[in-house]
Amino acid sequence: MRKTKILLIEDNRILRDGIKAIINREKDLQIVASSAGNQDTLLQARRIKPHMVLIDLGLRNESGLSVVVSLTKVLPDVKIIGMGLIPSQLDIIELVEAGAAGFILKDATIEDVLSTIRAVARGIKILPPLLTESLFTHVVDYALRKGKGKLPDALRMTKREREIVVLIAEGLSNKEIAQRLNLSTYTVKSHVHNILEKMALHSRLEIATYSYRETGP
Repeated sequence: MRKTKILLIEDNRILRDGIKAIINREKDLQIVASSAGNQDTLLQARRIKPHMVLIDLGLRNESGLSVVVSLTKVLPDVKIIGMGLIPSQLDIIELVEAGAAGFILKDATIEDVLSTIRAVARGIKILPPLLTESLFTHVVDYALRKGKGKLPDALRMTKREREIVVLIAEGLSNKEIAQRLNLSTYTVKSHVHNILEKMALHSRLEIATYSYRETGP
């Protein structure tokens, strides 16, 4: 039986050793190297050429997302699974766009961890159950296709919603937006709620940040 060779990147020594011990009990999986996420990680990955990388996105000394981006450049065929606490939808979209194929919550069961690793090894893209079966699923699918095809109708913003996104980015409150567009504050709140769902964001600040990224310098 061919084993799936895994590079583990985790800067917590106890977690690193524990994950390694659990995975190496399996006949079809093997942690062939582990790293705390230091500067030698990419050299190590290039040398051992793992089938998969399991990486903690909450590394203390560097951005886990940056490491994912670098790994996909060094080893374009490697399958990457991120690990972490409950992420925002924006975090996951960025992770998927960076080239990751899956995500494991830190409170996942051992069975969930192993099944996710095996599914990704078979070429399946896996997200935690609490992040699926929602509008967010469509957003991730769109990110995976890197903009190819049409954005689902459920996520397409109306002209009014696009106007409100611009005004939020300008720093206007719901009341000020309502006055500017001659709407009720309740109507503006409803639009903001829809925008948050469609953009898979959590707050007005994230809407403003998204708007700046899309239209700014």
